Order: sequence, then C-alpha cells, then structure tokens
Amino acid sequence: MLFGGARALLMHAAHPLLIAAGRDTGFYKKNPWQRLERTLQLTYAITFGTVEEATTAVEHINHVHRSVRGLDEVTGRPYDAFDPELLLWVHACLVDSALLFERLTVGRLDAERRQRFHEEQIVVAELLGLSRDRIPPTVPALRGYIDEMVASGGLNVTDDARDFASLFRDPPREATWRPILRLVAWWAFATLPPPIAEQYGMGRSLTRATSLRASLTALRFLRPALPARFRRILPAREARERVHPTG
Repeated sequence: MLFGGARALLMHAAHPLLIAAGRDTGFYKKNPWQRLERTLQLTYAITFGTVEEATTAVEHINHVHRSVRGLDEVTGRPYDAFDPELLLWVHACLVDSALLFERLTVGRLDAERRQRFHEEQIVVAELLGLSRDRIPPTVPALRGYIDEMVASGGLNVTDDARDFASLFRDPPREATWRPILRLVAWWAFATLPPPIAEQYGMGRSLTRATSLRASLTALRFLRPALPARFRRILPAREARERVHPTG
C-alpha cells in the first residue's frame, strides 16, 4: 500500500478536477507523505480494525469529503468529492496500484485472490459513497477502465500537479526514512501509465526500465528473509492475533 499509494496519488493529481479540489482546499500543498500516511492509517483501520474502528474511519473520510466542492477556475467545471466519476477514479487508482505492487514485490496472489481483493475493496468504496454498479466488476475490467481514462485525453498534468509531484521527488528532510521515501517515489513515477509518466517529465528509457526491474526483483527476492515485523504491518499483525489468538 505504501508503494502503490504513492503511485495512486500521482495518478489522482493528473485528474484536473481532483487537483483543483486539492489546490482549493490546500490538500496538495501540504506534505504529501503526511497525507499518504494519514490515508494509509485510515485504510488500515477500515481493513484491519474492529467494526467500531472501521466505522470511525469511514465517518471521518465522509465528513471531510462533505466540504470538498467548488468550481475549477482552470476548466470552469464543478467538482464534488462525492461525484461518482471522481470517486471511481480515486478508487480504481488505489486498487490497481496495490495489485500492481503486490505482483511486482510479493507475487503470491493468483487471479482468484486478486479478484477477491478487488471485491473486498468494492465494499470499502460503497461505504465511501460509490455505488457498486459504477465499479467495473472484475480486475481486468478495472484495468480496462484505467486504460480508457488514460487514452481519453481527459487526464492532464497541470502546473499544480507538477508542484505536487515535486514534493514527492524531494521528501522533507525531517521525513522518517527519507532515503526509502525517495526510492518509493522513484518506483511510483516509474510505474505510472506511460502517457501520465511522460506528462510528469518521466520519458521512456531503457536504463530506467532496467533499473526498475532490477530493484523490484531484488526487493521481491529479499522480502521473505525479512523479519515478520517488517513484512507485515502492525495493524495486520494485531488483526491476525485478534482473530486467531495464540494464547
């Protein structure tokens, strides 16, 4: 989710109405790593928390979204955080990015379990105001939706999006694990759909592609040797203990 979350935020910022909402509310002017961390904590609460913790996280997100509405001064179009089209783009980018990095860094999910993950995330999307019938029902269909969006010409990396992306390229000095965050940012940019990556100034390069494959292959190879506390986040370990207590 950390790796995929960074990629998803860059894809979100390529949508003119999402970046307009971020600009007008100040969301994207703040430290993106703090924003990503908050998003991850809420995601962990919904995924691994108790019913009460998940409900609280959903209510918090929906409360924030109720105030996110306005008019984009660039396109002249209105935006609303509960707009189904915007909700779908946000949801699809998160799910697609999570599945992409699972495949690249872990690779344990077969097609059936990838589909199960997708269906579980549909439940989350419904809690956040997106109707199930708006969501492509299968993983390939979700991928197809993203490809259509990228090819439609409706995405545009604006100056605001580039300003946001620059915060990823150079994490603040006080950020925890800053060298790792820089690597996460590099992976995020390098795995964007090519048309979006090019708009962010990441042209295609054989050297870059080779480095990407080598670094992710190394991570996938080394991951099983890491202690469990690094391979599984704390909320997941706590949930496992709650469901299957060892005592």
